[in-house]
Amino acid sequence: MTHFIDSRLRDAALPFWPDVASVGSHVGGDLVIGRGATISVNDPATGQLLFSYADAGADVAAKAAAAAVAGQAEWARLTAAGRGRMMQAIARAILAAAEPLAQLEALSAGKPIRDTRGEVAKVAEMFEYYAGWADKFHGEVIPVPSSHLNYTRREPMGVVLQITPWNAPIFTAGWQIAPAISMGNAVILKPSELTPLTSLALALIAERAGLPKGVVNVLAGFGHSTGQAALAQPAVKKVVFVGSVPTGRLIGEAAARRLLPSVLELGGKSANIVFADADLERAAIGAQAAIFGGAGQSCVAGSRLLVQSAVYDRFVDLVAQGAAKIKCGDPLSAETEIGPINNAKQYDHVLSLIREGADEGAEIVAGSNGESTPGGYYVRPTVLKNVTNTMGIARKEVFGPVVAAIRFETEEEAIAIANDSEFGLAGAVWTTDVARAHRVAAQVKAGTFWINSYKTINVASPFGGYNHSGHGRSSGVEALYEYTQVKSVWVETAAEPAVAFGYAPGLRE
Repeated sequence: MTHFIDSRLRDAALPFWPDVASVGSHVGGDLVIGRGATISVNDPATGQLLFSYADAGADVAAKAAAAAVAGQAEWARLTAAGRGRMMQAIARAILAAAEPLAQLEALSAGKPIRDTRGEVAKVAEMFEYYAGWADKFHGEVIPVPSSHLNYTRREPMGVVLQITPWNAPIFTAGWQIAPAISMGNAVILKPSELTPLTSLALALIAERAGLPKGVVNVLAGFGHSTGQAALAQPAVKKVVFVGSVPTGRLIGEAAARRLLPSVLELGGKSANIVFADADLERAAIGAQAAIFGGAGQSCVAGSRLLVQSAVYDRFVDLVAQGAAKIKCGDPLSAETEIGPINNAKQYDHVLSLIREGADEGAEIVAGSNGESTPGGYYVRPTVLKNVTNTMGIARKEVFGPVVAAIRFETEEEAIAIANDSEFGLAGAVWTTDVARAHRVAAQVKAGTFWINSYKTINVASPFGGYNHSGHGRSSGVEALYEYTQVKSVWVETAAEPAVAFGYAPGLRE
Protein backbone atom coordinates (compact mmCIF):
# COMPACT_ATOMS: atom_id res chain seq x y z
CA MET A 1 0.00 0.00 0.00
CA THR A 2 1.41 3.37 -1.00
CA HIS A 3 2.42 5.68 1.79
CA PHE A 4 2.73 9.16 0.26
CA ILE A 5 1.90 9.67 -3.40
CA ASP A 6 2.49 13.43 -3.44
CA SER A 7 6.23 14.20 -3.43
CA ARG A 8 5.83 17.35 -1.32
CA LEU A 9 3.90 15.40 1.30
CA ARG A 10 6.57 12.69 1.23
CA ASP A 11 9.29 15.26 1.87
CA ALA A 12 7.36 16.76 4.79
CA ALA A 13 6.88 13.27 6.27
CA LEU A 14 10.52 12.17 6.05
CA PRO A 15 11.56 13.58 9.46
CA PHE A 16 8.91 11.38 11.06
CA TRP A 17 8.79 8.24 8.89
CA PRO A 18 12.00 7.96 6.85
CA ASP A 19 11.72 4.19 6.26
CA VAL A 20 8.02 3.43 6.44
CA ALA A 21 6.11 2.15 3.41
CA SER A 22 2.57 2.40 4.82
CA VAL A 23 0.46 4.62 7.02
CA GLY A 24 -0.72 2.90 10.19
CA SER A 25 -1.58 3.49 13.82
CA HIS A 26 0.87 4.44 16.57
CA VAL A 27 0.34 1.92 19.36
CA GLY A 28 2.66 1.42 22.32
CA GLY A 29 5.49 3.09 20.45
CA ASP A 30 5.12 0.91 17.35
CA LEU A 31 3.64 1.37 13.90
CA VAL A 32 0.73 -1.06 13.55
CA ILE A 33 -0.71 -1.51 10.07
CA GLY A 34 -4.46 -2.04 9.88
CA ARG A 35 -6.18 -4.84 8.02
CA GLY A 36 -9.50 -3.17 7.31
CA ALA A 37 -10.96 -1.37 4.34
CA THR A 38 -8.77 0.95 2.29
CA ILE A 39 -9.09 4.61 3.17
CA SER A 40 -8.21 6.95 0.29
CA VAL A 41 -7.39 10.56 1.09
CA ASN A 42 -7.48 13.17 -1.65
CA ASP A 43 -5.47 16.37 -1.84
CA PRO A 44 -7.91 19.19 -0.98
CA ALA A 45 -6.03 21.53 -3.32
CA THR A 46 -6.26 19.30 -6.40
CA GLY A 47 -8.86 16.63 -5.70
CA GLN A 48 -6.26 13.99 -6.63
CA LEU A 49 -5.26 10.99 -4.49
CA LEU A 50 -2.78 12.01 -1.82
CA PHE A 51 -2.27 8.80 0.15
CA SER A 52 -4.15 5.67 1.19
CA TYR A 53 -4.00 3.23 4.06
CA ALA A 54 -5.93 0.42 5.73
CA ASP A 55 -8.48 1.06 8.47
CA ALA A 56 -7.07 0.05 11.86
CA GLY A 57 -10.11 -1.90 13.07
CA ALA A 58 -11.05 -3.62 16.32
CA ASP A 59 -7.84 -5.63 16.81
CA VAL A 60 -5.65 -2.55 16.68
CA ALA A 61 -8.06 -0.68 18.98
CA ALA A 62 -7.72 -3.49 21.52
CA LYS A 63 -3.92 -3.32 21.27
CA ALA A 64 -4.07 0.43 21.82
CA ALA A 65 -6.17 -0.04 24.95
CA ALA A 66 -3.70 -2.56 26.37
CA ALA A 67 -0.76 -0.29 25.55
CA ALA A 68 -2.53 2.67 27.16
CA VAL A 69 -3.16 0.75 30.38
CA ALA A 70 0.52 -0.20 30.64
CA GLY A 71 1.72 3.27 29.67
CA GLN A 72 -0.62 5.00 32.11
CA ALA A 73 0.62 2.86 35.02
CA GLU A 74 4.21 3.90 34.30
CA TRP A 75 3.31 7.54 33.66
CA ALA A 76 1.24 7.89 36.82
CA ARG A 77 4.14 6.61 38.94
CA LEU A 78 6.16 9.68 38.02
CA THR A 79 6.00 12.65 40.32
CA ALA A 80 3.79 15.48 39.14
CA ALA A 81 6.88 17.65 38.76
CA GLY A 82 8.50 14.91 36.68
CA ARG A 83 5.50 14.85 34.34
CA GLY A 84 5.76 18.62 34.03
CA ARG A 85 9.43 18.45 33.05
CA MET A 86 8.66 15.80 30.45
CA MET A 87 5.92 17.95 28.96
CA GLN A 88 8.31 20.89 28.72
CA ALA A 89 10.67 18.62 26.79
CA ILE A 90 7.84 17.67 24.44
CA ALA A 91 7.08 21.36 23.85
CA ARG A 92 10.71 21.97 22.89
CA ALA A 93 10.67 18.97 20.56
CA ILE A 94 7.51 20.25 18.84
CA LEU A 95 9.17 23.61 18.21
CA ALA A 96 12.27 21.86 16.85
CA ALA A 97 10.06 20.02 14.32
CA ALA A 98 7.80 22.99 13.66
CA GLU A 99 8.43 23.48 9.94
CA PRO A 100 7.93 19.88 8.75
CA LEU A 101 4.89 19.62 11.04
CA ALA A 102 3.43 22.79 9.55
CA GLN A 103 4.06 21.57 6.00
CA LEU A 104 2.55 18.17 6.76
CA GLU A 105 -0.56 19.85 8.17
CA ALA A 106 -0.84 22.28 5.26
CA LEU A 107 -0.64 19.57 2.62
CA SER A 108 -2.81 16.92 4.26
CA ALA A 109 -5.48 19.25 5.68
CA GLY A 110 -5.40 21.92 2.96
CA LYS A 111 -4.70 24.73 5.42
CA PRO A 112 -2.50 27.71 4.48
CA ILE A 113 1.07 27.39 5.71
CA ARG A 114 0.73 30.80 7.39
CA ASP A 115 -2.00 29.25 9.58
CA THR A 116 -0.37 25.90 10.26
CA ARG A 117 2.88 27.49 11.41
CA GLY A 118 0.93 29.43 14.00
CA GLU A 119 -1.05 26.37 15.05
CA VAL A 120 2.08 24.27 15.59
CA ALA A 121 3.46 27.03 17.83
CA LYS A 122 0.20 26.99 19.79
CA VAL A 123 0.46 23.22 20.28
CA ALA A 124 3.88 23.71 21.86
CA GLU A 125 2.33 26.41 24.05
CA MET A 126 -0.35 23.94 25.16
CA PHE A 127 2.25 21.51 26.44
CA GLU A 128 4.12 24.33 28.17
CA TYR A 129 0.95 25.60 29.84
CA TYR A 130 -0.16 22.24 31.19
CA ALA A 131 3.40 21.33 32.17
CA GLY A 132 3.12 24.23 34.63
CA TRP A 133 -0.13 22.87 36.03
CA ALA A 134 1.13 19.29 36.52
CA ASP A 135 2.28 19.85 40.12
CA LYS A 136 -0.11 22.69 41.00
CA PHE A 137 -3.53 21.11 40.51
CA HIS A 138 -4.17 19.04 43.59
CA GLY A 139 -6.56 18.23 46.38
CA GLU A 140 -7.28 20.26 49.48
CA VAL A 141 -7.82 19.88 53.20
CA ILE A 142 -11.44 20.40 54.26
CA PRO A 143 -12.22 21.72 57.80
CA VAL A 144 -14.91 19.17 58.64
CA PRO A 145 -16.78 19.57 62.00
CA SER A 146 -15.31 16.48 63.62
CA SER A 147 -11.99 15.14 64.85
CA HIS A 148 -11.08 13.90 61.39
CA LEU A 149 -8.49 15.10 58.97
CA ASN A 150 -10.38 15.18 55.68
CA TYR A 151 -8.49 15.73 52.46
CA THR A 152 -9.15 15.19 48.78
CA ARG A 153 -6.98 13.67 46.10
CA ARG A 154 -7.13 14.54 42.41
CA GLU A 155 -6.54 11.24 40.64
CA PRO A 156 -6.29 10.52 36.90
CA MET A 157 -9.24 9.00 35.07
CA GLY A 158 -6.90 6.35 33.62
CA VAL A 159 -7.32 5.85 29.85
CA VAL A 160 -9.13 8.57 27.91
CA LEU A 161 -10.45 8.21 24.36
CA GLN A 162 -10.23 11.43 22.35
CA ILE A 163 -11.84 11.74 18.91
CA THR A 164 -10.78 14.77 16.87
CA PRO A 165 -11.92 16.33 13.56
CA TRP A 166 -10.33 17.13 10.21
CA ASN A 167 -10.53 20.93 10.30
CA ALA A 168 -7.60 21.56 12.71
CA PRO A 169 -5.96 18.17 13.29
CA ILE A 170 -2.76 19.05 15.12
CA PHE A 171 -4.32 21.93 17.05
CA THR A 172 -7.14 19.78 18.43
CA ALA A 173 -4.73 16.90 19.13
CA GLY A 174 -2.59 19.15 21.33
CA TRP A 175 -5.69 20.82 22.79
CA GLN A 176 -6.85 17.43 24.11
CA ILE A 177 -3.66 15.48 24.78
CA ALA A 178 -1.80 18.07 26.86
CA PRO A 179 -4.30 18.49 29.73
CA ALA A 180 -5.06 14.77 29.80
CA ILE A 181 -1.48 13.58 30.22
CA SER A 182 -0.53 16.41 32.58
CA MET A 183 -2.87 14.80 35.13
CA GLY A 184 -1.36 11.34 34.68
CA ASN A 185 -3.78 9.87 32.14
CA ALA A 186 -2.98 7.92 29.01
CA VAL A 187 -4.66 8.73 25.72
CA ILE A 188 -6.08 6.84 22.78
CA LEU A 189 -6.49 9.48 20.09
CA LYS A 190 -8.68 8.73 17.07
CA PRO A 191 -8.22 11.58 14.57
CA SER A 192 -10.40 11.93 11.51
CA GLU A 193 -9.60 9.26 8.94
CA LEU A 194 -8.96 12.14 6.52
CA THR A 195 -6.21 13.81 8.56
CA PRO A 196 -4.28 11.33 10.73
CA LEU A 197 -0.74 12.33 9.77
CA THR A 198 0.11 15.20 12.13
CA SER A 199 -1.52 13.46 15.10
CA LEU A 200 0.66 10.42 14.38
CA ALA A 201 3.70 12.68 14.08
CA LEU A 202 2.87 14.36 17.39
CA ALA A 203 2.86 10.99 19.19
CA LEU A 204 6.24 10.17 17.65
CA ILE A 205 7.69 13.52 18.70
CA ALA A 206 6.46 13.07 22.26
CA GLU A 207 8.07 9.64 22.58
CA ARG A 208 11.32 10.80 21.05
CA ALA A 209 11.35 13.50 23.73
CA GLY A 210 11.07 10.81 26.42
CA LEU A 211 7.36 10.21 26.98
CA PRO A 212 6.82 6.56 28.01
CA LYS A 213 5.45 4.38 25.24
CA GLY A 214 1.74 3.80 25.46
CA VAL A 215 0.90 7.13 27.07
CA VAL A 216 -0.22 8.52 23.69
CA ASN A 217 -1.60 6.09 21.13
CA VAL A 218 -3.08 7.19 17.79
CA LEU A 219 -5.54 5.10 15.82
CA ALA A 220 -5.75 5.67 12.07
CA GLY A 221 -9.15 4.62 10.81
CA PHE A 222 -12.85 5.20 10.37
CA GLY A 223 -15.07 6.36 13.19
CA HIS A 224 -17.77 3.74 12.58
CA SER A 225 -15.26 0.89 12.86
CA THR A 226 -12.06 1.85 14.65
CA GLY A 227 -13.59 4.64 16.74
CA GLN A 228 -16.53 2.49 17.77
CA ALA A 229 -14.19 -0.37 18.71
CA ALA A 230 -12.07 1.97 20.81
CA LEU A 231 -15.13 3.28 22.63
CA ALA A 232 -16.12 -0.29 23.49
CA GLN A 233 -12.79 -1.03 25.22
CA PRO A 234 -13.29 -1.64 28.97
CA ALA A 235 -10.05 0.26 29.68
CA VAL A 236 -11.55 3.53 28.41
CA LYS A 237 -12.85 5.60 31.34
CA LYS A 238 -13.78 8.85 29.57
CA VAL A 239 -14.62 10.00 26.04
CA VAL A 240 -13.86 13.40 24.50
CA PHE A 241 -15.29 14.21 21.09
CA VAL A 242 -14.81 17.26 18.87
CA GLY A 243 -17.01 17.36 15.79
CA SER A 244 -20.55 17.57 14.46
CA VAL A 245 -23.76 17.48 16.47
CA PRO A 246 -25.14 14.28 14.85
CA THR A 247 -21.94 12.33 15.49
CA GLY A 248 -21.59 13.85 18.96
CA ARG A 249 -25.09 12.66 19.81
CA LEU A 250 -24.21 9.10 18.75
CA ILE A 251 -20.98 9.13 20.75
CA GLY A 252 -22.68 10.63 23.79
CA GLU A 253 -25.35 7.93 23.66
CA ALA A 254 -22.75 5.17 23.32
CA ALA A 255 -20.76 6.58 26.25
CA ALA A 256 -23.90 6.87 28.36
CA ARG A 257 -24.72 3.19 27.77
CA ARG A 258 -21.37 2.39 29.35
CA LEU A 259 -21.91 5.04 32.07
CA LEU A 260 -18.81 6.84 30.82
CA PRO A 261 -18.47 10.58 31.36
CA SER A 262 -17.94 12.58 28.19
CA VAL A 263 -16.90 15.99 26.93
CA LEU A 264 -18.61 17.00 23.69
CA GLU A 265 -17.33 20.00 21.74
CA LEU A 266 -19.76 20.28 18.85
CA GLY A 267 -20.88 22.71 16.16
CA GLY A 268 -21.85 26.34 16.12
CA LYS A 269 -23.81 28.97 14.26
CA SER A 270 -22.32 31.93 16.06
CA ALA A 271 -23.82 35.42 15.93
CA ASN A 272 -21.42 38.28 15.21
CA ILE A 273 -23.40 41.41 16.18
CA VAL A 274 -22.52 44.84 14.76
CA PHE A 275 -24.20 47.98 16.12
CA ALA A 276 -24.38 51.24 14.19
CA ASP A 277 -22.01 52.98 16.62
CA ALA A 278 -19.18 50.47 16.04
CA ASP A 279 -15.93 51.28 14.28
CA LEU A 280 -17.24 49.83 11.03
CA GLU A 281 -13.94 49.35 9.23
CA ARG A 282 -12.43 47.43 12.14
CA ALA A 283 -15.64 45.48 12.56
CA ALA A 284 -15.63 44.60 8.84
CA ILE A 285 -12.11 43.21 9.13
CA GLY A 286 -13.17 41.33 12.25
CA ALA A 287 -16.20 39.93 10.46
CA GLN A 288 -14.00 38.63 7.63
CA ALA A 289 -11.60 36.98 10.07
CA ALA A 290 -14.53 35.51 11.96
CA ILE A 291 -15.90 33.58 8.99
CA PHE A 292 -13.28 33.41 6.23
CA GLY A 293 -10.21 32.46 8.27
CA GLY A 294 -9.49 28.76 7.83
CA ALA A 295 -11.95 28.77 4.91
CA GLY A 296 -14.74 28.96 7.46
CA GLN A 297 -13.95 25.45 8.71
CA SER A 298 -14.13 26.44 12.36
CA CYS A 299 -16.71 25.57 14.98
CA VAL A 300 -16.62 29.15 16.31
CA ALA A 301 -16.92 30.81 12.89
CA GLY A 302 -19.03 33.97 12.90
CA SER A 303 -21.37 32.60 10.26
CA ARG A 304 -24.37 34.77 11.21
CA LEU A 305 -23.54 38.45 10.78
CA LEU A 306 -26.17 40.52 12.59
CA VAL A 307 -26.03 44.17 11.50
CA GLN A 308 -28.13 47.09 12.74
CA SER A 309 -30.41 48.46 10.01
CA ALA A 310 -28.97 51.99 10.01
CA VAL A 311 -25.61 50.68 8.70
CA TYR A 312 -26.66 47.35 7.19
CA ASP A 313 -26.13 48.07 3.49
CA ARG A 314 -22.92 50.00 4.04
CA PHE A 315 -21.44 47.40 6.35
CA VAL A 316 -22.35 44.38 4.25
CA ASP A 317 -20.77 46.13 1.28
CA LEU A 318 -17.54 46.63 3.27
CA VAL A 319 -17.42 42.92 4.11
CA ALA A 320 -18.19 41.94 0.51
CA GLN A 321 -15.45 44.22 -0.85
CA GLY A 322 -12.97 42.70 1.58
CA ALA A 323 -14.05 39.16 0.71
CA ALA A 324 -13.26 39.79 -2.96
CA LYS A 325 -9.65 40.64 -2.10
CA ILE A 326 -8.89 37.57 0.01
CA LYS A 327 -6.30 35.33 -1.69
CA CYS A 328 -7.25 31.67 -2.22
CA GLY A 329 -4.61 29.25 -3.41
CA ASP A 330 -1.93 26.65 -2.82
CA PRO A 331 -1.70 25.88 0.91
CA LEU A 332 2.11 25.97 0.79
CA SER A 333 2.24 29.45 -0.76
CA ALA A 334 3.06 32.23 1.68
CA GLU A 335 0.62 34.46 -0.23
CA THR A 336 -2.38 32.19 0.36
CA GLU A 337 -4.86 33.49 2.93
CA ILE A 338 -7.43 30.70 2.70
CA GLY A 339 -7.08 27.24 1.27
CA PRO A 340 -9.60 24.71 0.00
CA ILE A 341 -12.38 22.91 1.81
CA ASN A 342 -10.86 19.77 3.30
CA ASN A 343 -12.79 17.09 1.44
CA ALA A 344 -15.27 16.47 -1.38
CA LYS A 345 -18.23 15.66 0.89
CA GLN A 346 -17.87 18.92 2.81
CA TYR A 347 -17.27 20.85 -0.42
CA ASP A 348 -20.57 19.61 -1.82
CA HIS A 349 -22.32 20.44 1.45
CA VAL A 350 -21.06 24.04 1.41
CA LEU A 351 -22.08 24.56 -2.21
CA SER A 352 -25.52 23.07 -1.62
CA LEU A 353 -26.20 25.46 1.27
CA ILE A 354 -25.16 28.47 -0.82
CA ARG A 355 -27.65 27.37 -3.49
CA GLU A 356 -30.31 26.79 -0.85
CA GLY A 357 -29.77 30.30 0.51
CA ALA A 358 -30.19 31.82 -2.94
CA ASP A 359 -33.31 29.73 -3.56
CA GLU A 360 -34.80 31.03 -0.30
CA GLY A 361 -34.32 34.63 -1.39
CA ALA A 362 -30.88 35.61 -0.09
CA GLU A 363 -28.75 37.72 -2.43
CA ILE A 364 -25.18 36.59 -3.12
CA VAL A 365 -23.10 39.78 -3.12
CA ALA A 366 -19.64 38.19 -3.08
CA GLY A 367 -18.04 34.83 -3.75
CA SER A 368 -19.44 31.54 -4.95
CA ASN A 369 -22.81 31.04 -6.60
CA GLY A 370 -22.93 27.46 -5.36
CA GLU A 371 -21.49 25.85 -8.48
CA SER A 372 -18.46 23.56 -8.32
CA THR A 373 -15.27 24.44 -10.15
CA PRO A 374 -12.45 22.17 -11.32
CA GLY A 375 -9.07 22.00 -9.64
CA GLY A 376 -9.62 21.27 -5.96
CA TYR A 377 -12.25 21.98 -3.34
CA TYR A 378 -12.05 25.77 -3.38
CA VAL A 379 -14.94 28.01 -2.34
CA ARG A 380 -14.46 31.75 -2.65
CA PRO A 381 -15.33 33.83 0.46
CA THR A 382 -19.08 34.24 0.07
CA VAL A 383 -21.45 36.88 1.46
CA LEU A 384 -25.23 36.44 1.42
CA LYS A 385 -27.38 39.52 1.99
CA ASN A 386 -31.03 39.94 2.98
CA VAL A 387 -31.02 36.77 5.03
CA THR A 388 -33.63 36.14 7.70
CA ASN A 389 -33.01 33.96 10.71
CA THR A 390 -35.63 31.46 9.55
CA MET A 391 -33.69 30.53 6.39
CA GLY A 392 -31.68 27.33 6.26
CA ILE A 393 -28.49 29.30 5.60
CA ALA A 394 -28.99 31.01 8.97
CA ARG A 395 -29.82 27.85 10.90
CA LYS A 396 -27.58 25.10 9.51
CA GLU A 397 -23.85 24.90 10.14
CA VAL A 398 -22.17 25.51 6.78
CA PHE A 399 -18.58 24.95 7.92
CA GLY A 400 -17.24 26.89 4.99
CA PRO A 401 -16.38 30.51 4.06
CA VAL A 402 -20.01 31.61 3.85
CA VAL A 403 -21.57 34.38 5.94
CA ALA A 404 -25.29 35.15 6.23
CA ALA A 405 -25.97 38.85 6.88
CA ILE A 406 -29.13 39.44 8.96
CA ARG A 407 -30.69 42.82 9.68
CA PHE A 408 -31.84 43.92 13.17
CA GLU A 409 -33.27 47.13 14.65
CA THR A 410 -32.79 47.11 18.42
CA GLU A 411 -30.50 45.63 21.03
CA GLU A 412 -33.30 43.38 22.26
CA GLU A 413 -33.94 42.09 18.75
CA ALA A 414 -30.24 41.37 18.18
CA ILE A 415 -30.08 39.30 21.37
CA ALA A 416 -33.28 37.45 20.45
CA ILE A 417 -31.94 36.58 16.99
CA ALA A 418 -28.56 35.52 18.42
CA ASN A 419 -30.26 33.16 20.88
CA ASP A 420 -32.71 31.78 18.31
CA SER A 421 -30.46 28.86 17.43
CA GLU A 422 -29.91 25.31 18.59
CA PHE A 423 -26.22 26.14 18.98
CA GLY A 424 -24.39 28.13 21.64
CA LEU A 425 -20.66 27.92 21.06
CA ALA A 426 -19.53 31.50 20.50
CA GLY A 427 -20.55 35.03 19.58
CA ALA A 428 -19.37 38.63 19.49
CA VAL A 429 -20.53 42.22 19.65
CA TRP A 430 -19.05 45.35 18.06
CA THR A 431 -20.00 48.65 19.71
CA THR A 432 -18.45 51.70 21.36
CA ASP A 433 -21.09 51.61 24.10
CA VAL A 434 -19.34 49.84 26.98
CA ALA A 435 -22.51 49.20 28.97
CA ARG A 436 -24.26 47.74 25.92
CA ALA A 437 -21.29 45.51 25.19
CA HIS A 438 -21.49 43.93 28.64
CA ARG A 439 -25.27 43.65 28.53
CA VAL A 440 -25.13 41.77 25.26
CA ALA A 441 -22.26 39.55 26.43
CA ALA A 442 -24.27 38.60 29.50
CA GLN A 443 -27.43 37.74 27.59
CA VAL A 444 -26.19 35.84 24.54
CA LYS A 445 -26.14 32.11 25.33
CA ALA A 446 -22.67 31.03 24.25
CA GLY A 447 -19.62 29.48 25.85
CA THR A 448 -17.21 32.06 24.42
CA PHE A 449 -18.02 35.69 23.65
CA TRP A 450 -15.87 38.50 22.28
CA ILE A 451 -16.30 42.26 22.54
CA ASN A 452 -14.86 44.28 19.63
CA SER A 453 -12.84 41.31 18.43
CA TYR A 454 -13.39 37.77 17.21
CA LYS A 455 -11.78 34.33 17.31
CA THR A 456 -9.11 34.97 19.92
CA ILE A 457 -8.53 31.66 21.69
CA ASN A 458 -5.86 30.73 24.21
CA VAL A 459 -5.09 27.51 26.03
CA ALA A 460 -5.40 29.29 29.40
CA SER A 461 -9.04 30.23 28.79
CA PRO A 462 -11.94 27.74 29.13
CA PHE A 463 -13.60 26.65 25.90
CA GLY A 464 -16.87 24.82 25.30
CA GLY A 465 -20.49 25.25 24.37
CA TYR A 466 -24.05 25.72 25.52
CA ASN A 467 -27.10 23.86 24.20
CA HIS A 468 -26.38 21.64 21.17
CA SER A 469 -22.83 22.94 20.98
CA GLY A 470 -21.92 20.43 23.65
CA HIS A 471 -20.90 20.23 27.27
CA GLY A 472 -17.69 20.19 29.28
CA ARG A 473 -14.63 22.38 28.81
CA SER A 474 -11.48 21.62 26.85
CA SER A 475 -8.92 24.18 27.97
CA GLY A 476 -7.86 26.37 30.86
CA VAL A 477 -7.76 25.01 34.37
CA GLU A 478 -11.34 23.81 33.82
CA ALA A 479 -10.03 21.05 31.54
CA LEU A 480 -8.12 19.57 34.47
CA TYR A 481 -11.38 18.96 36.29
CA GLU A 482 -12.48 16.96 33.25
CA TYR A 483 -9.37 14.77 33.36
CA THR A 484 -9.33 13.98 37.08
CA GLN A 485 -11.65 12.34 39.57
CA VAL A 486 -11.89 13.30 43.23
CA LYS A 487 -11.31 10.99 46.15
CA SER A 488 -12.22 12.10 49.67
CA VAL A 489 -9.99 10.63 52.43
CA TRP A 490 -10.98 10.69 56.14
CA VAL A 491 -8.38 10.16 58.88
CA GLU A 492 -9.43 9.90 62.53
CA THR A 493 -7.10 12.04 64.68
CA ALA A 494 -8.76 11.89 68.13
CA ALA A 495 -6.93 10.05 70.90
CA GLU A 496 -10.27 8.66 72.10
CA PRO A 497 -12.59 8.67 69.11
CA ALA A 498 -16.27 8.76 69.81
CA VAL A 499 -18.01 5.44 69.16
CA ALA A 500 -21.42 5.89 67.61
CA PHE A 501 -22.21 2.27 66.83
CA GLY A 502 -20.88 -1.23 67.46
CA TYR A 503 -19.37 -3.17 70.39
CA ALA A 504 -15.87 -4.35 71.36
CA PRO A 505 -14.17 -5.34 74.62
CA GLY A 506 -13.67 -2.18 76.68
CA LEU A 507 -15.79 -0.03 74.40
CA ARG A 508 -19.50 0.66 75.03
CA GLU A 509 -20.01 -2.35 77.28
